[in-house]
Amino acid sequence: MKKYLILLAITTTSLAVNAQNKSDKEPYLTKTFSSENITSVVSKTSGGNISVSAVDPSQSRVEVFVWQNGNRGNVISPDELKTKIANDYNLDISIDNGKLTATATPKYRITNWKKTLSFSFKIYVPENVSTKLETSGGNIVLTGISGDQDFTTSGGNLDLNGLSGKVKGRTSGGNISLENCKNNLDLATSGGNIDAQNSTGNITVATSGGSILLDNLSGNIKARTSGGNIDGKTIGGDLLAQTSGGNISLLALECSLKTSTSGGNIEVSVNKPGSFISISNSAGKVNLTLPKNTGMDLKLSAMKITAENLENFSGKNSKDEIDGTVNGGGIPVNVEVSGGKINLAFD
Repeated sequence: MKKYLILLAITTTSLAVNAQNKSDKEPYLTKTFSSENITSVVSKTSGGNISVSAVDPSQSRVEVFVWQNGNRGNVISPDELKTKIANDYNLDISIDNGKLTATATPKYRITNWKKTLSFSFKIYVPENVSTKLETSGGNIVLTGISGDQDFTTSGGNLDLNGLSGKVKGRTSGGNISLENCKNNLDLATSGGNIDAQNSTGNITVATSGGSILLDNLSGNIKARTSGGNIDGKTIGGDLLAQTSGGNISLLALECSLKTSTSGGNIEVSVNKPGSFISISNSAGKVNLTLPKNTGMDLKLSAMKITAENLENFSGKNSKDEIDGTVNGGGIPVNVEVSGGKINLAFD
């Protein structure tokens, strides 16, 4: 009998967990807007995720996912859930004059977190829409849309793919992933990492303490971190890369460059320089590889400088300073290291 009761308890718990998992994967509510002309989206939720994806206008819809916080095995019935939503929350899925609204806000302050609900929205709309999105703890995912996008989350991640237009996104502690985007992109996180790939335009990314990865970007690129590393490759246009204390590695560049760190090392490899190269390091070393047969004005200073394959040079070349021209001069290359060394090579 005791074994039977234990087995029954395990089975009941398993069914409860499966039911909860099912509620996470299947929408509580789906509302279609196939005949509406949607031009903007406003969405707000206190604990869940928000995703907005481009679809054919005939497939426009909002899917709402709801679950109870706390012990996820403690599942409430569909009727209880419906009653709790009606009593405790304002759930608004509507459209007015082209503005699609998907919001879930509590009617009053609920002090017991285990009795609260989390709402996530999956929003499917035509490509050309603007958004205003806010969640206090969930992730934000945007795919394939154009227009003005403005979104924020207190602790979740930002996952952006195939965006075009004016984009501004903020997260207090999550990571940022950016891919196949273009035009004006302004993204920041307080402590997470940033991964930006295969994108073009005016791109500004910043993190207070995380690392930054830049891969196959072009345009006016600005990347800043307070303490993490910056790694980049295959970048064209103009690049500003700054960290307060991390390392910097920038390879296969075809751009103008300004980069600096206060305490780490810097490695830069330039295939085709833009209009200038400026590198500054307070204490670490700088490894710089420049292309041969390019006219440049060199101005380098450090505690120690080594130069490999320095040909067609005219000017001063000492152990702590290089000041002169290669191949008749041209593009300014300024490198300053206060307490470290510079390794210069031409390839």
